[in-house]
Formats: sequence, C-alpha cells, structure tokens
Amino acid sequence: MPPRPLEIGPAGQAAAQAIARLRATRGYSQRRLADRVTDLGRPLTFTQLSRIERQVRRCDVDDLTAIAAALGVAPQALLGHADAPL
Repeated sequence: MPPRPLEIGPAGQAAAQAIARLRATRGYSQRRLADRVTDLGRPLTFTQLSRIERQVRRCDVDDLTAIAAALGVAPQALLGHADAPL
C-alpha cells in the first residue's frame, strides 16, 4: 500500500495563500517566480509552485525561505494569517 501523503496544516495553507497573493501583488507569473527561486539556488519549476499555491504540494522550509527571498520578504511574512497584510 503506498504511503498516504501528509495533509497540509493551517500554517502551510496560510503560506500557500500568502505566496500566491504576494506573487500577484508583485506582478510575477508563476514561471517568473519559479525562475527567480531557481536563480537563488533552489530549483523550483512553475508546476511545483502551482502545486504549492493550490495546496496540493507541501512547501518545505527550504522552499519557503527561497520563495520568500525571491519575493523580497522575510520568511515570517509568509507564515502569518492568511488575512494579514504582507
């Protein structure tokens, strides 16, 4: 029997929403943000980013810190409440 994927908890859900919201605010496409993350040394495809934003893929701490750097914010800014301003 294949292992069951771990559910995405409230912090992961808030981070996914914050990433999508801040990416859109910056005017970045998923492809552009994924390229920026990759340029920082953390390979990430736009498909992986899409899956994070849609809460289909977990965002690990390495992804989170690289995405935050690519967006020009501290990682903590992506961990707040989904309705908190960024």
